[in-house]
Amino acid sequence: MSQISDLIDWVPIRYILDEMYNNKSEKGGRPNCDVILMFKILILQQWYGLSDLEVERQMADRISFMAFLGFPDPFPDSRTIWLFRERMAKSGKDEIVWAELQRQLDAMGLKVKRGTIQDATFIEADPGSSKKLRGDNAKTRRSRDGTWAKKGNETHFGYKFHEKNDIDYCLIREIETTTASLHDSQVDLSTEGEIVLRDRGYFGVKAKGNDFTMKRRTSERPLDKLDKERNRLISSIRSPGERPHAVIKRVFGAGRVLVTTVKRVSVKMMVAAFAFNLYQLCTLKNARII
Repeated sequence: MSQISDLIDWVPIRYILDEMYNNKSEKGGRPNCDVILMFKILILQQWYGLSDLEVERQMADRISFMAFLGFPDPFPDSRTIWLFRERMAKSGKDEIVWAELQRQLDAMGLKVKRGTIQDATFIEADPGSSKKLRGDNAKTRRSRDGTWAKKGNETHFGYKFHEKNDIDYCLIREIETTTASLHDSQVDLSTEGEIVLRDRGYFGVKAKGNDFTMKRRTSERPLDKLDKERNRLISSIRSPGERPHAVIKRVFGAGRVLVTTVKRVSVKMMVAAFAFNLYQLCTLKNARII
């Protein structure tokens, strides 16, 4: 873990997160926990699929956790962890932290070269006992912003995580979290002049970038041999784009959330994507690409 921690510069991230607090004055007051310590705890939660209570217990028991966190004394409790994540959600600092990570990736020489892959996946939430939307005065843990969506024969409740990763390094470059009912094609993470590969779910909606979206048969126009070959080539190139979702959901266990609003889910998914990029940077370092 210490090797992973050294892959990026935490100082600019500290400056960003420190701006969330305004009680560092001559009047004193209860000191804040170190913001990098708190952010690293959120990363540990995503890597190991831990709740606030579980990470509170394990970071005081596991030497590897202690080393990654810099052997803090005392350890923050679960309430402090929850409040830190909530402050990130309300301040919007999660978006600035993500932008800083992207700046550092570019500075490492890991800029997008051949193109990008965009995809989306469902993030499940607790629907409760009713399929009606939760009201503002509800007192259950049911997700407030989650919505229902159907894909094939499967029904999902919760949110959708949209991400764009680069073809060369499989690093996540852009992210957005929405409710589950928003169609994939309504979120375009591409930029002008950038090649973007997308599956059939995006068919019919033009991307801002150089659009390589797989075609889908319609009642007016069936797919010909050229269309099928084009789809096959796009599919073969974009298949590695499934890896970030697989790691985040199956390895990190971040495919289900207990938080109740889209903004809170956005923070958790940003940390999950940040954790994945650290994981991938370690892979690239071991392969001597960086």
